[in-house]
Amino acid sequence: MSIATTLSLPTVASRLTRPLSRLSLHPAAAGTPPVVRRVSSQSLLDGGRELVIQHEGSEYHLRLTRKDKLILTK
Repeated sequence: MSIATTLSLPTVASRLTRPLSRLSLHPAAAGTPPVVRRVSSQSLLDGGRELVIQHEGSEYHLRLTRKDKLILTK
């Protein structure tokens, strides 16, 4: 039996290295290289095997497979 956990944005945001107010989905200004954040899958999954991401009214499931691969589905 698999148990899915839904994390609210503040819980996930606390794991981010940049403050939430500084995040942007808009491209960087011309001439400025984009900033790429790196977050380990272990810190996102927090010991679990599935994470539910809420984005613009939809839910996406990030799952860890038996072969330690990641699958993202809507």
